[in-house]
Amino acid sequence: MADIAGRVALVTGGGEGIGRGAARLFAAEGARVVIAEFNPETGAAAAEAIRSEGGSAMFVKTDVNNREELLAAIAAAQTEFGGVDILVNNAYGGGHLRRLESKREEEFDHSLTMSVKAGFWAMQACFPHMKEQGWGRIISVCSLNGVNAHMFSADFNAGKEGLRALTRTAAREWARYGITANIVCPGAASAAYLRFKEAHPEMAAGMDAMNPMGRTGDVDEDIAPVLLFLAGEGSRYMTGNTLYVDGGGHINGVAWAPEPEED
Repeated sequence: MADIAGRVALVTGGGEGIGRGAARLFAAEGARVVIAEFNPETGAAAAEAIRSEGGSAMFVKTDVNNREELLAAIAAAQTEFGGVDILVNNAYGGGHLRRLESKREEEFDHSLTMSVKAGFWAMQACFPHMKEQGWGRIISVCSLNGVNAHMFSADFNAGKEGLRALTRTAAREWARYGITANIVCPGAASAAYLRFKEAHPEMAAGMDAMNPMGRTGDVDEDIAPVLLFLAGEGSRYMTGNTLYVDGGGHINGVAWAPEPEED
């Protein structure tokens, strides 16, 4: 019941990981996809891969920390495809594992801009088109880090929880216009997770062992289909929800205790 053929989906951070998996699946279901990605190599490659599979996709180099670049990507979607019907707030990059007392203000500024302000800018820019047509989907990719208050990532936790609150507020205010807004907190083998796993192999193995399903989710097979559900007609009466797509890892929490960086 996805029924998104002909819809326009803009995915921030669509060049790798969860964003790329969602963009590819949306395109396979007939959506026209705009990949708003900071890395020109991964962004262009993701769009080309979709086109090579018969889908419709364009890449716009986008730093979501820069309001003008993010608005330019949405404007490009308007010019090329007529507007954004499905907005996926996914992009995130950077960060350091530091104790709370050692966190730096610029790290908080980065996280709050990339998560909350970028989501705010994108939602506001996409709203007029969604309201006019009486249909829209907003999907924000957040994190169990914030929900479970994982150590040493206070800036990331606060940013993702801020985005979650913003998305739920949009759900409440914009439901009357046929716009749904939902959140996914994934347990995914994303690009960031794979870098973490390489740096902390024993801890990653312990996290998998504690997961009820015994593994970390695949971005294409486990996570992207849930985003597709939220993008389509099957979720039309569902808004303001947080979906934990993590193999049950949220039930008892996970063994998150990495060694922080020391100044």
